[in-house]
Amino acid sequence: MMTRLVLFVMALLCADVLLGLSGAVTESDRIPAEDYPFYDQVVTSTFLTSATQLVVIERLTRLRLSPDQGEPTTIGAFQEQEYFEGELPSDLIRAFISVNRAPSRLEGRFHFGIGYRFATGDQIEEPEVSLARPVTVAHAIPVQASPLLERLAFSRVARNVRNDQALQYVEVLRPDGTGAGFLVWFRRQGQTWRLFDTAVAWTIQVEEEQEQEPEGESNLAP
Repeated sequence: MMTRLVLFVMALLCADVLLGLSGAVTESDRIPAEDYPFYDQVVTSTFLTSATQLVVIERLTRLRLSPDQGEPTTIGAFQEQEYFEGELPSDLIRAFISVNRAPSRLEGRFHFGIGYRFATGDQIEEPEVSLARPVTVAHAIPVQASPLLERLAFSRVARNVRNDQALQYVEVLRPDGTGAGFLVWFRRQGQTWRLFDTAVAWTIQVEEEQEQEPEGESNLAP
């Protein structure tokens, strides 16, 4: 009887430990609230204009640094491309790769001053009251801005060991298939994080059709 009781207690303890570990893993996959000001700073300093009415944001974070990259980025990719002329600290690169091994779900914690909606693939989520506000068109009733505007996607934010430098990836995708990806490097000054530098990871531009040159006169006699 005593043996069975001991085994039962041990089973309960193991179950508690496993549940605790499971909760810890889930919590570690959540994007901390203190990371959202980095996203806000990138949006307001780089993408917003006076004409911007609504921002569409990919719900899941990015793991790669280019559209043709199928797997999460690696140290080799940083070494090959030499972003920021190779001046990124190695511990910051390792932290970026570590935190971006699996996608995370962005939440409604952005505060860049205008309405936004989340998207997953081709599906645009319905706005929540706390996330998107109606925008007004002149001489018309309030309407929701078209979601087919520039779409932003982000990586997780990585920080170095001393917590005085941070790195993140952001890309903008347009309906016509064009876009660009950037690595954004932050440095902390006192208690304030400031955008220090930006490196272009990739760009896709519309290829303009070359004007057809007039055909030259034939040298052959009629």
